[in-house]
Order: sequence, then C-alpha cells, then structure tokens
Amino acid sequence: MIASTTANASAPVAHIGHSQYAQLTPHYDAQHEVMWYYMRPAARPCFSPRLLHDIRDFQEDVTRMFDNPSGPAIRYLVLASDVDGVFNLGGDLELFRQLIIAGDRGGLLRYAKACIEVLYSNIINLGRELTTVSLVQGDALGGGFEAALSSNVLIAERSARLGLPEVLFNLFPGMGAYSMLSRKIGGAQAQRMILSGKLYAAEELYDMGVVDVLADDGQGEMAVYEYIRRENRSWNGFHALREATRVVEPITYEELMRVTEIWVEAALRLSRRDLKMMERLVSRQTVKTASVA
Repeated sequence: MIASTTANASAPVAHIGHSQYAQLTPHYDAQHEVMWYYMRPAARPCFSPRLLHDIRDFQEDVTRMFDNPSGPAIRYLVLASDVDGVFNLGGDLELFRQLIIAGDRGGLLRYAKACIEVLYSNIINLGRELTTVSLVQGDALGGGFEAALSSNVLIAERSARLGLPEVLFNLFPGMGAYSMLSRKIGGAQAQRMILSGKLYAAEELYDMGVVDVLADDGQGEMAVYEYIRRENRSWNGFHALREATRVVEPITYEELMRVTEIWVEAALRLSRRDLKMMERLVSRQTVKTASVA
C-alpha cells in the first residue's frame, strides 16, 4: 500500500482536526509539502455516504490548516487508495437501487449533492493555491473515474483501468464526467466514451490526453514526486496557466448541480430490467472487493 511504501508520505497526521476518519487515512510529507489522503472504505470500495462525509470533513480540515499561519505548509493534495488493485469502483449502487425502488427523489439528490460538493471542492483546489493530484493504481470506475478526473493532475499506473459503465444499466455518469471530459478531449469524444461503457487501459487514456502522467506499475508514488519536482521548477507558470484555463473553460458548481438533477430524474425512470443489471454490477463489485482484500 502507498502509505507503507512511500517514505516521504509515511507519517500520519496526528491532529488534523477530526481525530479520526472512518474511511480515510491522511499522511503529511513535510519535506515536499504534500498532503496525501487514502480512501479505505469499510465494505465495497465505492463512494458510500460515510466516505463522502469523511472526504468533506478532510477538505474542511485541510482548508483550516492552510489558512493557519502556524499550520503545516501544504502545496499538493494527493488522492489515492488504500485498497490494493482498486482506486474506487464508483457510486454506491446498492443505495441507488434502494432509493430508486422507493421513488426517493430527495434521497437521490442528497447523495448526488454530497458527491458534487467534494468533487467541486477538489476541482477548485479547495479555493486555495494548491495543486490537486489523483494517483490511480487499479480500477477507477464510474464515480471513481470522476473523482480521479477532478484533480489538476491525473497520474495512473499502466495496469490501471478506468471507465464509465453506467450506460450498461441505462444511465449516465451524472457527477461531473461529461463536464470534465469535454474540457479535456472535446464533447464528441466525451460522449463516445460515456456511451461506450468501455473500460480503458491507462495507456490508451494517456494517448487520448485524459491521463496526464503514465507510470510503470509500482512506480506511481515516484511519478507523483517527479511531477512535483517538475511543477516546482516552473510553479508560477503552471499556476497562471491553470487560472487561465478556469477563465476560458470554467466548470461551475451550478453546472454540476444541473447535470446532477438530470441524472436524478433519469435514475427514477430506470426499469426493473435496468435495476437487475445494476444488482449484478453490485455483485461483481463485491466479488472484486473480496478478491483484493
């Protein structure tokens, strides 16, 4: 696991604000001013309400530390996973099924909004002069892929697979995938990717311009530090270009919420057949989890 193999990121943050996160482990590298945070979901490696809550608490804690003159210096925020072979398998499909069967529009919207809040906060770098990085080692599917895309820099190891399988159960990824992919590779290509339901190899996505840095297997952590060294050499230029990109191609919270509302209405129209397919995917996620535990 990353925390045990990366010496620079091996020291846990003792007093980050919330004394304990149920499904998240932060580590701070003072030498390089990097805050790592590792997802470690209790059951299936998906975005459960608890994991989303922990990430939101963590983002607020990092913001407070950043603003505290006596707090740790943080220039980089790195999202990774503590589950071998899996970055994140996406939305909580079992919860989706329950809410859809119950016709619970409010419940679906609350879950989707929780996703959007942590995603948008990462997109805008917590509103601070931070660089956000996603390190994908293993599978990043659906909402897991969206989470990876929300960082300024997406680093993936060669064996990683990323994709958006929602079309397999007659839905679409409604928490930012189209907004982020269309800025990176254009609207037409983003639509083709979403409607294909295909799992892509990291190298294929690197060639398409979706993955920013391709790392050899087992070298993802080193690739993060290599990227940091490169950005630090031209920090002003990197950040100025990032600001210009936000001016030219902004992703707003309002845009994400409007798309999410479309997703909620589409989810409530799913048929029994669609829900059966979703149930099968939940079973596959469970098997996948057992195989990497």
